[in-house]
Amino acid sequence: MIVGIDLAGSEKRNTGFCFVKKKKVFVKILHKDKEIIENIEKIKPKVVAIDAPLSLPKDRKSINEFGSHFRKCDLELRRYKIKFFPITLGPMRKLTERGIRIKNILTKKGIKVIEVFPGAVYDLAKVNRKDKKEILSFLGKYFKIEKRDYSFDELDAITCCLVAKFYLENKYIEIGDKEEGTIILPAFELENK
Repeated sequence: MIVGIDLAGSEKRNTGFCFVKKKKVFVKILHKDKEIIENIEKIKPKVVAIDAPLSLPKDRKSINEFGSHFRKCDLELRRYKIKFFPITLGPMRKLTERGIRIKNILTKKGIKVIEVFPGAVYDLAKVNRKDKKEILSFLGKYFKIEKRDYSFDELDAITCCLVAKFYLENKYIEIGDKEEGTIILPAFELENK
């Protein structure tokens, strides 16, 4: 069992939540931190993959104090020519705070949490980030997905699960460092080995 979360910066906005059981995808929209935690505790996953920054640059104690705008893993995304928003940019501040808070709660409960970035997955797989049909077709290569209209929050949550799958199969790239935080990316070149 794996869980993927496309976390929103606020409990008022939609958070995409997905879990996979025997390659079948189950997706829903959640809002409150409490709902997210309760759903994860019921599922008891091997890993939770969250689309949100889960750490700060090492020279910052909080998102609100002055310091670096980028972590090493963020800078490494540039090496792959992947576009992203800095964690200190406006709405990203709230998302970062919420991501770190949820990660800390889950980690204290003994649940493995990894930071992922669906936009990077689409870029690496040469899938258009804005084309739902193309994303769904791509995800359908890996999972059994019910045919219906999905929101981008739901599709990104499924993509988070895809990264968790690659992580558990040891077919991943980890960028950044343990001290400051890492982002897990799928190593597509390893999938057929």
